[in-house]
Amino acid sequence: MFLKNLKLINFKNYSEADIELSRNINCFTGDNGAGKTNILDAVYYLSFCKSYFNPIDTQNIKHGEEFFAIHGTYLNQESLNDTVSVIQKRNKKKSVKFNKKEYSRLADHIGKIPLVMVSPYDRDLINEGSEVRRKYIDGVISQFDHVYLDNLLNYNKALAQRNALLKSFAEHRYFDKASLEIWNDKLVLYGNPVFEKRKEFIEEFNPLFEKYYQTLAQNSENVKIIYKSQLLSEDYNLLLENNIDKDLALRYTSSGIHKDDLIFEINGYPVKKFGSQGQQKTFVIAIKLAQFEFINQVKKFKPLLLFDDIFDKLDHKRVNQIIDLVGKENFGQVFITDTQPERIEAIFKNTSIDHKVFFVNNGNVSEM
Repeated sequence: MFLKNLKLINFKNYSEADIELSRNINCFTGDNGAGKTNILDAVYYLSFCKSYFNPIDTQNIKHGEEFFAIHGTYLNQESLNDTVSVIQKRNKKKSVKFNKKEYSRLADHIGKIPLVMVSPYDRDLINEGSEVRRKYIDGVISQFDHVYLDNLLNYNKALAQRNALLKSFAEHRYFDKASLEIWNDKLVLYGNPVFEKRKEFIEEFNPLFEKYYQTLAQNSENVKIIYKSQLLSEDYNLLLENNIDKDLALRYTSSGIHKDDLIFEINGYPVKKFGSQGQQKTFVIAIKLAQFEFINQVKKFKPLLLFDDIFDKLDHKRVNQIIDLVGKENFGQVFITDTQPERIEAIFKNTSIDHKVFFVNNGNVSEM
């Protein structure tokens, strides 16, 4: 599957854009702030029904306008056209359509057009708290497993209800164990399969991740992603039961899959503390390339791959390694942004990889 045409109306700094794309590599060059990343974010919207960078949809409407629209035309695996549209009007519900049919539930679109985004913000996976890493693993698994996504959504609803009940107990100074156990049962019902799927995913994902890290780093550093969960050592029902007093004091649920984390290690030490900037960047890019291959294996077709300004602070050799890697047939359509057109020109000077280069200037896109 690849994106043939992208149309933008009043999206971020674009009044209007109509871009015919290469089925292989598409490069967008221009100054910082010109709108290169906004193009990638529009492509991301078409896959996930939301922005990669700004979760408030109305803030992505161009200043002074009343709506934005993103339209994409894809060539699918059967060589037929699929169309996706995302339209957001001020003070209105977001509309997402697939082949002109509107979704009643946006979650039903997730996974139809798998996509992997690689961005400077991905360093947050290493440097920020556990919530960022949980969102990452949930986002990956949800692209190929709708049962997982449904369990996760139901778990979060039950968690919110249990937390509201704990808060009510504290405010009104009473305790009703039977009421609490109703939500305990829901957390166990939806949480256990989420836990099992996360554990299974990391076991299968690690070999792919290690392979890409070794390829990019060209050394023998040992890297690993470790799944950390309270459920690895304790039954879920017992975990909730044993933490009732703590939860009542805190007024929220202190144990469960919403406390899971991923530990990133290099040679047995945390990457966050002991990894250099180059090692951290390579670590994250390897995670995303492994994610691409994993989804490809499960879905049986290639996700879109988006690189947003990732070449900065990477040496020339490593940049060429990445391009050589993604230019091979095991990767599909790739989008790249870079502030240096001469770097893009040098990368593709001695290659036969099919590609298009676009120049972006203040919300205008022209093919070079």
